Amino acid sequence: MKFQVFKNGNVVDKFDFYGAYLFGSDGIAIRRARIKFKDGCVECSKPTLQTAGLTLLWPVEGFGRVLLPTTCLPEREKPYILNVEITRAKLMQIVNKREDWSLFNNSRENEKLIKEAQTLFIEALQNISDAPKAAKLADESLKRAIVLSEQLAGHQAGVLFEARRKSHGFGRGCLGCLVNPEQIGNVKYIQGLLALSGFVTVPINWAKIEKEEGKYDFSTIDACVQVLKKKRLAIGAGPLLQFKKNTIPKWLVDSKAGFEKVRETAYRFVSKVVSRYSGSVRAWRVVSGLNAFNYFGFGFDQVLEMTKAASLAVKVLGDRALKIIEIANHWGEYYADTQNTISPLVYVDMIVQSGINFDALGLQFRVGKNQAGMHVRDMMQISAILDYFAPLSKPVYITEVEVPSEIQQKSQSGKAAGIWHDEWNQMKQAEWIGQFYKIALSKSFVDTVTYSHLIDAEDSLIAGSGLLTDKFEPKKSYLMLKKLRGQIFGG
Repeated sequence: MKFQVFKNGNVVDKFDFYGAYLFGSDGIAIRRARIKFKDGCVECSKPTLQTAGLTLLWPVEGFGRVLLPTTCLPEREKPYILNVEITRAKLMQIVNKREDWSLFNNSRENEKLIKEAQTLFIEALQNISDAPKAAKLADESLKRAIVLSEQLAGHQAGVLFEARRKSHGFGRGCLGCLVNPEQIGNVKYIQGLLALSGFVTVPINWAKIEKEEGKYDFSTIDACVQVLKKKRLAIGAGPLLQFKKNTIPKWLVDSKAGFEKVRETAYRFVSKVVSRYSGSVRAWRVVSGLNAFNYFGFGFDQVLEMTKAASLAVKVLGDRALKIIEIANHWGEYYADTQNTISPLVYVDMIVQSGINFDALGLQFRVGKNQAGMHVRDMMQISAILDYFAPLSKPVYITEVEVPSEIQQKSQSGKAAGIWHDEWNQMKQAEWIGQFYKIALSKSFVDTVTYSHLIDAEDSLIAGSGLLTDKFEPKKSYLMLKKLRGQIFGG
């Protein structure tokens, strides 16, 4: 399967594959696929003859650089025109979401954009034999379509957000923040936290708590819980289990223990933590990212068993605390090239069908880095992926949100990570967060949105993502969230 690539109507001689992967008709990334650029074409090979689509970071004039898919296409000798197929997919998404959201009474501006985008795309198809002309027309269509898609997502979110606000559909903990334990004794930090959040999450790292087998150091968590309880904040904690190398005790890694031993050890650790804080913690992030982070190489059934064991430990000891199972990288591109992983959609279906006892699903949205799941996407894509989880009949907790206020690392460059309207700065960070929160909280099934870092911190996965500078100076994003809090609760 080949895609001819054009820029300004000319075949390109160089092309960078940032965020590129193939996916099947079920939306799941395809393994053992190969993507290369040769003679003006993106060449894709895959192990089966199934129809497939290509996703990659794509420049859109006047908008930015966004991770966009094609539709699923059959193999053929003649190259497809990538510009046309990406535009086709975006227009199809707009048609589908307008129907899902019942958005048929559009403003004059939106009607104009719809007609122009459709007319230009039809012209592109009529000139498909003249590839340069078709590509140029498709580019013009996409320029309008992507603007329209964000306007439609914003309009739908605005209507539903306002309806939810008027009906008092927001709990006091709908705006949350992850706690930085190193700052828990800092008065300025606590003041900043209280001004934004009704819900806070205390991070738990098994590797730091049980450095020696059977010996637990809870001093850091104790200090956090003691301070936060006095402030009458709703407290969450976790993730209790996460199988990244830096979250697993070194002694357990070195022991080369089998699955049974790891499961028993993990159950004991979860039980210790939950029993200690059962009267203080209202929501537990029980397991995080077992679909994507699997250091021990657990098999399909073992991942399910580990999820079940951890949930059971919390159920037995956690009183009425909420049990959250967290999905890592719900977009799923990691599945294309990371072994011992499970597609996020399959993992969610697994835990639902197996009858595992949990109360809510956790999702993370980190944007602005050249890493799987963190490339820039447009707001309609974000709204659409949230809609996917609506039929689960479980609340969704957005457990971490992170987006930069400046570019501090090469991996955050617009070329590699994407551009949302402009390069990241304080204004763009505030605008993105504002639109994202409105979209997320407009969904009645989204209970809480938790931001990852109140202040800029060295251990941030995305550098410069705090709402305050490291000197506690408020960024535009912090002021924007204070305003949003006022809209929700008054004052």
